[in-house]
Amino acid sequence: MRNRAENQIKLAFIRHGETPSNALGKYLGRTEEDLSEKGQERLLQNKTAGKYPYADLIFSSPMKRCLQTAELIYGEVCPIVMEEWSEMDFGRFEGKNYLELSGNVAYQAWIDSNGELPFPGGESRQDFIARCLSGLAKAITAVMEQKKQGNQPVEAAAVVHGGTIMALLSSCCGGNYFDYQCKNGEGFQVFLYLSKTDTPEMKLIGKL
Repeated sequence: MRNRAENQIKLAFIRHGETPSNALGKYLGRTEEDLSEKGQERLLQNKTAGKYPYADLIFSSPMKRCLQTAELIYGEVCPIVMEEWSEMDFGRFEGKNYLELSGNVAYQAWIDSNGELPFPGGESRQDFIARCLSGLAKAITAVMEQKKQGNQPVEAAAVVHGGTIMALLSSCCGGNYFDYQCKNGEGFQVFLYLSKTDTPEMKLIGKL
């Protein structure tokens, strides 16, 4: 049953385009920031080159940088906003980069833990992954509802954050959390199996 075509869709996870903070290597979590001019130009170049797959259905984080990216790539499709797919809360590291945090005892402890410790004043990876998986379950429900209404989406795209991609793919496709790091405007494509009862399952197709 699970590998039948009607029980799966192709889903592309796309990291939003570059922002000014991204270019400076800063932790950008809950802070709202527009795409940079360079980020917009690169997305349009990628779109022209055919990098992004067709999608019947678009999901997006509610944050401006993702909504702006979705509009540039899939302007003709109104995205379904997924609150659960907002970026991780980086707490006291927000808005700072590696150099600015150098010598910070809490930051060094976080580095030494391979990112397993919660961000001071922010979110833990465990809680973040649970939140992202909750959003995935809602996305699956949305796709199934489309099918009930007579629509038959077979390809979808989710414009989200780098952390969201790492959380979901490491949980559902195996491997290490950091195996799924990707640059702005890049991402991965998976087969997503549709089920309300099972733990969400994916099969990695490859990088975009």
